[in-house]
Amino acid sequence: MESFSLILAIVVVTALAFDFTNGFHDTANAMATTISTGALKPKIAVAMSAALNLVGAFLSVEVANTISKGLVDETGIRPEVIFAALVGAILWNLMTWLVGLPSSSSHALMGGLIGAAVASAGLGAVHTDVLVTKVILPAVAAPLVAGAAAMLATRFSYGIGGKAEGEATRKGYRAGQIASAGLVSLAHGTNDAQKTMGIITLALIAGGAIAPGSNPPTWVILSAGLAIALGTYIGGWRIIRTMGKGLTDLEPRQGFAAQTSAATAILASSHLGFSLSTTHVVSGSVMGAGLGRKGGVVRWSTATRMAVAWVLTLPAAALVGAGAESVTELGDWGTAVVAVFLVAASATIWKISRREVVDHTNVVDEPAEPAGVVTAAIAAVTPPPAGTITEDLTATIPSPAAAEPAPEAAPPAATV
Repeated sequence: MESFSLILAIVVVTALAFDFTNGFHDTANAMATTISTGALKPKIAVAMSAALNLVGAFLSVEVANTISKGLVDETGIRPEVIFAALVGAILWNLMTWLVGLPSSSSHALMGGLIGAAVASAGLGAVHTDVLVTKVILPAVAAPLVAGAAAMLATRFSYGIGGKAEGEATRKGYRAGQIASAGLVSLAHGTNDAQKTMGIITLALIAGGAIAPGSNPPTWVILSAGLAIALGTYIGGWRIIRTMGKGLTDLEPRQGFAAQTSAATAILASSHLGFSLSTTHVVSGSVMGAGLGRKGGVVRWSTATRMAVAWVLTLPAAALVGAGAESVTELGDWGTAVVAVFLVAASATIWKISRREVVDHTNVVDEPAEPAGVVTAAIAAVTPPPAGTITEDLTATIPSPAAAEPAPEAAPPAATV
């Protein structure tokens, strides 16, 4: 096995901690719609997702190579830079988990890495061509492509199925939804687990433990797969609630269309080596599936908050990573200060989360957040079902029978 220094061991442990947060942060990507439609019980769903995440980690190393060999100049990177990058990524993951926002763990990691690398070696340490072609462009295109595919798939599903809503139909779509959720979990392992593999490999190269240009060692692949699987099994219930209930209301056939579209996009990106955000892909496909059903709506207030988090992820994680790197440059005591800060901040966020616990027992409860202005307006103009009478309606114009009688005509004058 490679020779380890203390700082290198700290970096590896911190990277696996990030991988763990990535797992519970992104459980919603695979299982939120499956849980919300009742296709699987919550604990069964996360156990299945965890197992398939572990399997997916062994299927490819293309995304890992994008991070370890392409995003930053590996020759000028110290292990402390990797540690600072992970600090930025972990804190952003925990903050967005606390508020239930499905932001991108991938972009948090890359943002932290970019910020720390620039703080350490300047702007030249970042390969902007790789950043644009394999990070930024996929981030913009992925949710749009997945959303359009899910919307078309949903409309096609309702079109060929007509009004068939029997129990056999629902069971068929639930079975398909379980299969597609498994495919998303497998795809998540091939993409997100590899990011931690890439960051650990980069740290090993920076620490001189392995040669530049090396692929991730087997123990790195195994440990990263186990860490993300464990995090997935813990379950990021806050984000599962947002994705499953807070964004739109899904029926089993919509969930099937959303997950199939997302899995296709993620697997294709993993094959091409794109460091794709599975969160962006799944969120886009869920919104597309919601709009694909006639009468379906998206809670745009929630979608807007998600979009803001997506935009802020890279720069926010980069700023924290750069700040952490500036402290680690002060020496070993600076690295110790950053480590203590990371542990203290993580513990504080966890303690705050205990004020309102969300777990498998209440994850399918309706969110307290209002639907938003657009959805409320649509609901306000929706006519009631045919044949129903509202009990509290009162007449504003009296009926003819209830009208007051006209005054009697005066008797004729007497004749003489």
